[in-house]
Amino acid sequence: MQTACQAVQHQRGRRQYNKLRNLMKDARHDCILFANEFQQHCYLPRERGESMEKWQTRSIYNAAVWYYNHCLGRMPVVMVTEDEDAIRQYGNETEGVFVISFKNYLDNFWVDLKAAHELFDSILQSRRERESESQENNGKEYPEHLPMEVLEAGIKSGRYIQGILNVNKHRAQMEAFVRLQGASRKKKDLQSDILIYGTKARNRAIHGDVVAVELLPLHEWKGRTVALCENEADEKASGDTSSEPMPTGRVVGIIQKNWRDYVVTFPSKEESQTQGKNVQKILVTPWDYRIPKIRISTQQAEALQDCRVIVRIDVWESTSVYPNGHFVRVLGRIGDLEGETAAILVENGISVAPFSEVQMSEMPVSTLENPWRVNPEEELKRVDLRDTHLVFSIDPKGCEDVDDTLSVRTLANGNLELGVHIADVTHFVPVNSYTDLEARARATTYYLADRRYDMLPSVLSADICSLLSGVDRYAVSVMWELDKTSYEIQRVWYNRTIIRSAYKLHYEAAQGLLDGDLSGVDEILELKELDERNRQQKLNELVWAIGKLTDIARHVRAKRDSCGALELEGVEIRVLLDDKKNIHDLIPKQPLEVHETVAECMILANHWVAKKIWEKFPQQALLRQHPPPRQEFFSELRECASAKGFVIDTWSNKALADSLDRANDPLDPIVNKLLRSMATQAMSNALYFSTGSCSEEEFHHYGLALDKYTHFTSPIRRYADIAVHRLLVAATLKDTKENIKDSLFSNKDLDELCSYINNRNRAAQRAQKQSTELFQCMYFKDKVAEADERCVADGVIYSIRTNGVLVFVPRYGIKAPAYLKNKEGLVISCQSDGSCEWKPGFLQHFQNRITSTTTAGESVTLSLFEHITVKILGQSSRCHADTLKLEIVSNTPYEITDADVSQNSHVMKSDLVKEVTKSAEAQLAQERARAEIIQEEYQEYCQTKGTSLYQLLEEIRDLDLLDVSAGNRV
Repeated sequence: MQTACQAVQHQRGRRQYNKLRNLMKDARHDCILFANEFQQHCYLPRERGESMEKWQTRSIYNAAVWYYNHCLGRMPVVMVTEDEDAIRQYGNETEGVFVISFKNYLDNFWVDLKAAHELFDSILQSRRERESESQENNGKEYPEHLPMEVLEAGIKSGRYIQGILNVNKHRAQMEAFVRLQGASRKKKDLQSDILIYGTKARNRAIHGDVVAVELLPLHEWKGRTVALCENEADEKASGDTSSEPMPTGRVVGIIQKNWRDYVVTFPSKEESQTQGKNVQKILVTPWDYRIPKIRISTQQAEALQDCRVIVRIDVWESTSVYPNGHFVRVLGRIGDLEGETAAILVENGISVAPFSEVQMSEMPVSTLENPWRVNPEEELKRVDLRDTHLVFSIDPKGCEDVDDTLSVRTLANGNLELGVHIADVTHFVPVNSYTDLEARARATTYYLADRRYDMLPSVLSADICSLLSGVDRYAVSVMWELDKTSYEIQRVWYNRTIIRSAYKLHYEAAQGLLDGDLSGVDEILELKELDERNRQQKLNELVWAIGKLTDIARHVRAKRDSCGALELEGVEIRVLLDDKKNIHDLIPKQPLEVHETVAECMILANHWVAKKIWEKFPQQALLRQHPPPRQEFFSELRECASAKGFVIDTWSNKALADSLDRANDPLDPIVNKLLRSMATQAMSNALYFSTGSCSEEEFHHYGLALDKYTHFTSPIRRYADIAVHRLLVAATLKDTKENIKDSLFSNKDLDELCSYINNRNRAAQRAQKQSTELFQCMYFKDKVAEADERCVADGVIYSIRTNGVLVFVPRYGIKAPAYLKNKEGLVISCQSDGSCEWKPGFLQHFQNRITSTTTAGESVTLSLFEHITVKILGQSSRCHADTLKLEIVSNTPYEITDADVSQNSHVMKSDLVKEVTKSAEAQLAQERARAEIIQEEYQEYCQTKGTSLYQLLEEIRDLDLLDVSAGNRV
């Protein structure tokens, strides 16, 4: 009822009110809002002297009675309230209208719902404890937060600064940073985040909260800690090792609390005994280091000592050191794969409930006995490409959700036709259907190391919408006519089509065909059943198509390179599992030229679709922007490069590209890869946005050097692409019905959707990263480091700290700390044979190196980019995620095995091919550019704002540019 909703706003605040309204708006819950205050027989005026709460209760009861009579008494109405006076007054007044407490409601209507009963008891106990505690505690642990009106006025005047609190997980007790947001970012002349030092200055704000901050006087500013810190116990030991002072402040108020479900662990039996005699009050430790301990009341502490559980925070009073919360439910046992995976999902707010019956009832029928077929009526509306085009897909091995296919052919006039064909998901997912609403809520498919959670039901994602080989499928196609020699675009068109993919290739097989290696042809299933003659003919056609696609991609890539393109480096690890899901190996992804071929075609399609939907819907098109990075984020890159004598210019894209190309050590290719990885980390995230919410100057995609860009090529696994498909269909097809245009999102709704999808994408990236780290830890956890040679590897130092170094292990894609000073105060000492041991001594920290000197005068210096031998150890944690720890075994490089030599030579060969190709194509592009610079088509296609713009092709997680990567497709 309307009055009940307003009661929530009046008593619990606007945030809880908005959550309730959003739940009711979600069509999956089948909720109806009854505006009882605007119904003639339900409205009751508020009496003189009557409190708001009493009037609201009376209004709700009166509306309940009216509704009962309106239904002719055929259905009882239950009014649930915690107001005991209302229960006494109205409980027996009207037959058929029950006014009861929530506990009675559970006891009488949901007797068997055990989880709900336990949750209610937990909340009730937490409330009682909170009320008791507030009566006992008079002293304040924290200052009171300023009222909201004071905060808003202070932010407007510039006295206070608004931003999001980010806690440093490595020093959670001491360091947090506030990144400026909204008007504060524009008004304040601050070049860095604001440091919040210590929990007192944090003033009960929790990681992720939107806070108001007051800057401290200049003499109270502090610097970041530059020492390695393994856990909270180490924080005090290294408190004096900080960098230059930076803006420092304190939290004066919380503008928006972003509390969520938290995964926690109960204290062990020994720890419980030290917490006090009252065993019902328990301090639980969150899985996330950045969240403070939470006090809850429960009688199940002993039974849940070995479990991961979910709790919620209720309140954090100024009189309490810790926030108070309540127990929600159990996830699983500590260390168990399913329990740890569930913890990752909860921590990232990912819900993976099975698709409901009503959603599945919307699905088309497709079985082995009765496979899905093309509808004859729909066939007449589409362009049929089944007999005219050689269409095929190139994906990772084992890929089931095939979003995209490619085609290339020679036209009658001698020109080429390039086609990108994308699964037509929107044909099977009508706007605002239950499946559409669920896909919108999930926003993306979530890929973990050993599994995936689909955005769409598998009958669509792995069957009817998946562009598998040998079957008819609906697609949305973008087709270009290219000049036969220059590959310049002559025209482009968009159509809903019917295709039949001829081949489902994996990357390695396609690369083999591209390289002329036919040894893997037997793995191409579609060729196996053919006789020798037909097989050779089909193979020749396929080899020509892959080669021609690669030529086109090289041309497009060379043109972009001439405008200042930059290759950045991203580390991607593939977890190999055996049949029993045990970890067989961890394999770094090997770059192949065919990856770039597919990626370039996808980027081309995304760019042209972005232009088309913006032209038709300039105020409500969904595009993707990539803001320029902040210059201070490049400081570590510049410092590290200087250690090798390289100068990195970051003030323009072109300067950065040229600098990184020159920063190449011919004796050690890892140096350039690490520098490019640092440049990747300095980049800001690419974001979806609605064109009606930004000026056209802000549309620009910095990474890809395109003035307009979107995501169109992966509708099976990204909801943004579904929205873009609907925009494209409405923008291009002449027979489009008016109701399709009417169903498009308004600018406001699209802006909210983009914000939500951006949030879910970040959650998906974090979950994938944490899942990979979980499997990395599991891989090394049970191995005996001293006996297993897989635990010893070559490492490269990429950062120097006051008490150790950060090391990159190329073999496993691991980045982790290696300490030069242990907890006993001993420092590392290297012997004449290169082996290391701990001895008394001290450390000396410099910008590009660190020296360990023993009391006997022995010293060893480790420098940036130096190769060392490390031992990889799995480090278990009872309360948090397991981690990896590196121990320096020798200050000399690790002796590479034959397998590693083979692997490295493959990478070097790939890099060599890439360099030769890049050089040749760049030279060709420059010659053509000089001859054709006046051509209008060339200027239109370049889509640049100057020669300083560049692209990213290999950055995957942060920028989400390469949508065809193995890690994202499983």
